[in-house]
Amino acid sequence: MRQSLATATCLAAILVNALSSAAEVVEARDVSFQTVCQTIEKAVSSASSVHYPGLDLTYIKDISHWGTSSTDQAACSVEPGTAADIGIILQILGANKTPFAVKGGGHTSNAGFSSTPGVQIAMYKFSSVTYHADANVAEVGAGLIWDDVYEALAPHGVNIVGGRVSGVGVAGFTLGGGYSWKTNQYGLTVDNLTGFEVVLPNGTVAAVSKDSYSDLFFGLKGGFNNFGIVTKFNLTTYPQTQVWGGLITITEDQLDKVNDATVKFSQTVTDPKAQVLPTYNFVLGQPGLSLLLFYDAPTAPAGIFDDYLAIPHFTEDVKTRDFLDLVQSFPANISGGQRVAFHTVSLLSYTDKIMDAILNETKFWGSRLSLEGGTFFSYDVEPFLSSLFSHAPEGSSAYPPSRAQGLLPLNIFFGWPFEISDDIMQDAVRQSAAHLTQVVIDEGQDIADAALYGNYAIFDTPTERVFGASLPKLKEIKVKYDPENVMGLTGGWKI
Repeated sequence: MRQSLATATCLAAILVNALSSAAEVVEARDVSFQTVCQTIEKAVSSASSVHYPGLDLTYIKDISHWGTSSTDQAACSVEPGTAADIGIILQILGANKTPFAVKGGGHTSNAGFSSTPGVQIAMYKFSSVTYHADANVAEVGAGLIWDDVYEALAPHGVNIVGGRVSGVGVAGFTLGGGYSWKTNQYGLTVDNLTGFEVVLPNGTVAAVSKDSYSDLFFGLKGGFNNFGIVTKFNLTTYPQTQVWGGLITITEDQLDKVNDATVKFSQTVTDPKAQVLPTYNFVLGQPGLSLLLFYDAPTAPAGIFDDYLAIPHFTEDVKTRDFLDLVQSFPANISGGQRVAFHTVSLLSYTDKIMDAILNETKFWGSRLSLEGGTFFSYDVEPFLSSLFSHAPEGSSAYPPSRAQGLLPLNIFFGWPFEISDDIMQDAVRQSAAHLTQVVIDEGQDIADAALYGNYAIFDTPTERVFGASLPKLKEIKVKYDPENVMGLTGGWKI
């Protein structure tokens, strides 16, 4: 738009004044946040610590995330050492209306969901794993990643229903639902929870189970961080042998064969111990595929994976191995250290047309967005059994809001280095999800209003699409346990 010199000068003056005012607001905000940080530092016990920007490496660790776009510069970070101290911290934050964030493993893809310009709470000190053999339960700290949990349980010959790849945090994964290598056998992670220790906004440390705070037990199973800060998860354990599986990488010229094998696997394999995770990637200017195979026993029965194993590959690392070794066989962390966006489509099954569309989307957006600075594009295909939601009763958890049909979450992931590309990349991931949703609907699947998996959905997804029919009950629980909306001062899927 053309403007006269006088108009431009006037606008420039307005802009300067606005920037000056903004600087004053930021300075005032920082002073206020610093005061709250100092109040917390004086109030908590010696088991907890407060850290500030500068040369403090603990502060840097506390605010850092797998995706750089999920990291914010907090006024301070706090590593609480006891549940009682978390209660003190929450009361101070609530009284001052100070924004804060709670970070477990730091693997969220959404900016502001576990980061803040206010007070960053990092849960690293809640890092114990206690196995109760008599109850077949593991008590797991909220500051751990799944790698740590599997390592701690391995000497006992047991395992739990947790994350599938290395580096994923326990807390956010579990509070959102939790799809696992063991989901076909035992359900989601939330279906295997027997209890929580949670600090409520009023400072109460509550032991939550189906018999105590039963409404909160429902809400925490898929209701994310709306009701307090969870410090421990109690999860059912199962015997664990060695497993069979690992990573195969496949080049572009063989991807149609992967499509065919995946459709056949998803439509014919009913063994709950068998899973596959084909990830269609576009990296360094060309498409390819990372294929994870899994069988929950030392040897896979003949026939289940034959179609995949017959495809010519670039690399192969498939063998009998310990469970943790399989989880760490896929280098998931190499895709971190950049700005990221996730989004998702919920579907009921995989067909030829759906697989073709996923491959086409990988090539289309990879080629186009590489010209806009994009560096990594992937589509994770997760063909669970349709019975995956049958392992717990209807209405037993906030997610899934309905167990009438098993929802398979497709994860779309774009990565790029610079903030200037945020809008382009985020808009593209939305467009891709919308297109694939329409393809699935055109294939006759009734998923137009299906719940979207909150751990994959992009930040501006309507809350109703995440919580669905659970939302009214979650609102009641929220009012009961957080009437002052203290947890509304932090990010995430807010109700």
